[in-house]
Amino acid sequence: MLNFKKIRLMTKLAVYENKEGKEDIYLSKYYKQDYVRLQVIKSIISATIGYILIITMIGFYRMEHLIKKAVSLQYKTIGGYILGFYIIIITIYGLGSYLGYSMKYDASRKKLARYFKLLKRMEKIYKESTHEY
Repeated sequence: MLNFKKIRLMTKLAVYENKEGKEDIYLSKYYKQDYVRLQVIKSIISATIGYILIITMIGFYRMEHLIKKAVSLQYKTIGGYILGFYIIIITIYGLGSYLGYSMKYDASRKKLARYFKLLKRMEKIYKESTHEY
């Protein structure tokens, strides 16, 4: 005879495992601190590459002006502005990544807790069904 409670529970578990569960199970392999640190480092590297590309494009766009004024430019001031903006951007990206990935990890843990609760219920149903025979 079909156990509809068991079928419903198995369906819920399978849907979770095939959709968002893959990423949650992958995240469970990391400690929170390690996962967040890795993602922050990735974000900072990406922001640095993007910043370098933007500065390079601005430099190419203003190349004629830079060549004409090469002797009279205040390189220290320009370097200070470039470094200052870089520090601001990296700080914003780092903090944003830290907060975002911390929240993502916590949400993943909550979903996994529900998933494990359903697995325990499934195990209980299996134990009950084996004792019936």
